[in-house]
Amino acid sequence: MQPQEPVTGPVSQPPQPPQARGPVPVSGGAPTPLPSLTPVPPPTPLPSPTPGAEGGRRLRNRRGRLVLALVAGILGLLCLGGAGVFVSLYDEATEIKRSEPDAVADSFLRSYLVNRDDEESSLYTCKSRPDLEALSTLRKEMISREKDYGVKVSASWSTLTVTDDGNWKNVRTDLIIAGSLDGNTISRRTESWSFGLVDDDGWRVCRAMKNP
Repeated sequence: MQPQEPVTGPVSQPPQPPQARGPVPVSGGAPTPLPSLTPVPPPTPLPSPTPGAEGGRRLRNRRGRLVLALVAGILGLLCLGGAGVFVSLYDEATEIKRSEPDAVADSFLRSYLVNRDDEESSLYTCKSRPDLEALSTLRKEMISREKDYGVKVSASWSTLTVTDDGNWKNVRTDLIIAGSLDGNTISRRTESWSFGLVDDDGWRVCRAMKNP
């Protein structure tokens, strides 16, 4: 074997411990010292509420609740008063007027022949069974003609005339029975009728008769 030649070059040095560094010198003067920290004072506690202020707040809250209660009470009374007025007006508007026999006869004819409402017409008839057989026959004839011929049959009446008949009031009028189709009158007839009314908690129709 040939002997190896020694390797030439820089020899590595073992690591050196770091050396402490002082303040960096400023050219032309001494090193600049670090600024000192100013201590921060502790926060100032808030003043506790005094008993007088707390009592004033409670008094104001109590007064506020009292005012709200008074306002609510006044509004409630106004609402009740308005409801009472509404009920009174409704009763007056829907009250059955039976003070005049001709007005009662008019309302009865409208409910019986025009509206064809037995429940409504009963408000204007005697409490005992009234004699309305002849008028019932006329209404059945009107309904039958409408079904059989496809026409509209209506009833109207002339002026109502009131006369005395002992304990009765006799209301006389002419009933006009007309048939129409598409708004055109195709038939018309007039019949004379009398209605007997008695004063039974107000005037009521107790009989209906076709005059000869």
